[in-house]
Amino acid sequence: MPHLGVNIDHVATLRQARGAAEPDPVWAAVEAELGGALGITVHLREDRRHIQDRDLDLLRQTVQVKLNLEMAVTNPMVAVACRVRPDQATLVPEGRQELTTEGGLAVAAQEAVVTKTVHRLQEAGIVVSHFIDPLPEEIEAAARTGAEALEFHTGEYANAADPDTRNAELARLAEGAERARGLGLIVHAGHGLTYTNVVAVAAIAGMRELNIGHSIICRAVFVGLREAVREMARLIECPNV
Repeated sequence: MPHLGVNIDHVATLRQARGAAEPDPVWAAVEAELGGALGITVHLREDRRHIQDRDLDLLRQTVQVKLNLEMAVTNPMVAVACRVRPDQATLVPEGRQELTTEGGLAVAAQEAVVTKTVHRLQEAGIVVSHFIDPLPEEIEAAARTGAEALEFHTGEYANAADPDTRNAELARLAEGAERARGLGLIVHAGHGLTYTNVVAVAAIAGMRELNIGHSIICRAVFVGLREAVREMARLIECPNV
């Protein structure tokens, strides 16, 4: 049964749209925890378009479950992570023009740099995960870096235009999870997962964590964040029902 990690970036996006003090993502984390989240995920981007350093500092002081920091593979971001010391750092690609993370980190193409980053984070006591596409070469490169976990980018599955394509992408995720577990990696997944497509991913053998943000925040507009988290947690806790 996978754990639910709630990404609260979109709460900060709403705040930044008005340059106001609310809604506060720190309070969103409290509501998510009360709804049953076992992890809080934030992406501190280099351009600080949504989550701010202040948010990360306060979240480290207040979050009672796992705090997962998504971050680019850069020296300034490593310095922030080593100062704040989240429970987990997930290394992600980052583009200034993208609306959201559009694909997995190319670990194989920059393995030496990524490996050095992994070691620096681990020396600070931080568990490291890579956000990657479910490709054999990327899974194997992720294992070679020494990271403890990986998170599969599920965008291709979530955006599939027809059932055959969706089933093929689901099979690719399942095969990737089996390969990763065989290499000793903990398997997570996220991106584009919703209340209508999450169950099949939650049911993948060995899946330990699902990180979901946009769908939960959208649902929260109508039912409140605490209840939106509860509804998603119920779905992933019983994926075979």
